[in-house]
This record gives sequence, C-alpha cells and structure tokens, in this order.
Amino acid sequence: MDLNTVTTIIPARHRDDLRALGPGVVPLAGGSELFADPRVHLSGLVDLQTFEWPALTVTDDDGLEIAATCTLAQLSRLPARPDWTAHPLFFQCCTALFGSFKVWNVATVGGNLATALPAGPMITLAVALDAELLVWRADGRDERMPAANFVTGNMTTVLDEGDVLRSIHVSAQRLGSRTAYRKIALSPLGRSGAVLVGRLDTDGTFVLTVTAGTVRPVQLRFAALPSADAVHSRIDAIDDWFTDAHGAADWRQAVSAVLAREILEELTHGAPAENSEARA
Repeated sequence: MDLNTVTTIIPARHRDDLRALGPGVVPLAGGSELFADPRVHLSGLVDLQTFEWPALTVTDDDGLEIAATCTLAQLSRLPARPDWTAHPLFFQCCTALFGSFKVWNVATVGGNLATALPAGPMITLAVALDAELLVWRADGRDERMPAANFVTGNMTTVLDEGDVLRSIHVSAQRLGSRTAYRKIALSPLGRSGAVLVGRLDTDGTFVLTVTAGTVRPVQLRFAALPSADAVHSRIDAIDDWFTDAHGAADWRQAVSAVLAREILEELTHGAPAENSEARA
C-alpha cells in the first residue's frame, strides 16, 4: 500500500540520523507490516537498512547476534553447527509466518518483534531462547533486556518514541539446548492460534514458552522435567488468553495444553509426534 502522506525518507547511516524520529516519522526496516495499512499520520520514514548491519554474527564464546534488520529469509538459511542443538528452531519459527518468498525476503526479525502481534514468530524464537535484546534509546543510551520483557501486550512494547531495536543476542549456552516446537492454526495457511516451544537445558531446566494465544509471551519454568499434570496446571493458571478471528480464548487454552503435553513427551523420550506442525 502506498503511504501517500510520506514526503521524506532518510537513509540512516549514523546513529545521529535517528534524531529525525518523532510523532510523524518512524523507522523503516523491511516494511512488510508498515506498508500493509494506511498510516495517514506519517510524514516521514528513517530507513534502517542503510546502516548495513551484518545480518548474522557468530562467535564461539558469545553465540549468535541477529541484527534487527536481518530478514526471515536470511535467518532461515542460518548454517547449522554441531553444538547448536537448538538450530532447527530458527527455521521452524520462520515457517510460522506464512508469507510468500517476497515477504520472507523483506520481513525483518526486528520488525516482527517491534510490531508485537501475539502471533509474531520472531517473538516466540527470541523468548524461547532467552535472547537478550539491545535497544537504542532516543536519549542515546544503550539498554539490554530479556526478550521476555520486550512485548508488553497486543501490539505494544517497551519502545518509546524515537527508540530503535538494534539486535537480538542468543547465547552459546541456549543454542546448545534441546527444543521442541508446536504450532496450531484454524486453517493450514492461517495466522497462528497458538505457538509453543519447550526448551531443555543442559542442566535439566525445562522452560515452556507460550505465544500466539496470549496477548504477550508467557514462560513457564521448571527446575527439571515436570509431570504433564504440573504443566497443565500452570497453563490453566495463565490469564492472558484472547479471542479474535484466529481463535477463541478457550480454544487457545485447550490446544495449548495438548501441545504442551506433546512437547513434554518429545523432550522426555526424543520422538516428535507425527504431523505436529500442520494442524488445523
């Protein structure tokens, strides 16, 4: 969709260029969501792609840094490493966004996080792996925070006017964890109704991340693999379920309990359930 009220596009090459951000001037990354609806209040854009941040940076000690401008296509092609047991989760979460190759080639990891739709799969990925986000605050400060604290509600985040999400960091320790992924939607190509990821760390800690069915990500942590009843009880206690065209709140809660049980079974015995990623 044309943004016919926009009269200026500023190519950002230095952090000072972000000072142009304001009530009618917003960041432009891939634009797949920005150009999806009329934005008559906008008069300008600041293009973040011209920073030319490296999409993916891997170091043996620190793990993986994902630039906010990294596209889903780039992330989906992330090469595997022998010590990255969690590597399949990157592609799995990318496939939760059902878009054409055109969308995958422009939609960015940072844009998906900052849009903060409950079904945002990059939110699922970042929270499930306990990623650390780097935010450039408008006053010049750098702020690092857990991904679990970034999204505050349906399409709301901790970002204030003029702030920019710079990068997402996943530690080498989390990349070495075992993961199990489940997604469900009302139709094969529909927006996610619930997306859950289980993570089993090398010290035995079990973390279940519940997204898409809740207005913000929910993490359930256990010191060791819990019983199915314990997980079910914790899911029943979640009060952030919501209803929209992509699923009713009670349905989202019910299917999340089923998916959580499958995740627990897979991480306990190592065998994923058949067709677990293609339900309707």
